[in-house]
Amino acid sequence: MTSQPQIPSAPSPAGARLLAAFTALALLAGCGAGQLRTPGDDEYNVSNRRDEALRLSGSASDGILIFGTDRTRRGGADAGGGPGLGVNAFLWRATLDTLSFMPLVSADPFGGVIITDWYSPPQASGERFKATAYVLGRQLRSDGVRVQVFRQVQQGGQWLDVPTASSTNTEMEDRVLTRARELRVMSAGR
Repeated sequence: MTSQPQIPSAPSPAGARLLAAFTALALLAGCGAGQLRTPGDDEYNVSNRRDEALRLSGSASDGILIFGTDRTRRGGADAGGGPGLGVNAFLWRATLDTLSFMPLVSADPFGGVIITDWYSPPQASGERFKATAYVLGRQLRSDGVRVQVFRQVQQGGQWLDVPTASSTNTEMEDRVLTRARELRVMSAGR
């Protein structure tokens, strides 16, 4: 009697899911291995994060561009859009400038989203603020930027969400628009 070789059977659906979960977990764990970050690291340095966002957007003052050529210096038709940006370059730079006093968490120049980390003003202990800004288009318009400010107060050792004044978001948007107009005037005078 000859024995036939055993053909391994396919793993059960539950076993396949378990194997996929372990593989995904191993890949995710490898992404940040040995990179414990603390607030003292350069990643949390406000000026380094802002400079990085400007460099990625092609709006840095050193003239480095990531995509294409600088149409603003050649008088291109889309001078406010900036090469490689999905949003208006003046509004983008003005938003970064306006929110520069807060630590920057994320800046997406293609999607037009800027997210800050919590900031506690020195004169207001027990209170902190966070902002999310949206640059909405490629034209310099008054409705081209939206800023949402979040506020928390410390009570009993915990941070509690509280509403901001109704005018806070509008005031921040007005500051961004004023700065964007200044940037546009400065670029036209080159």
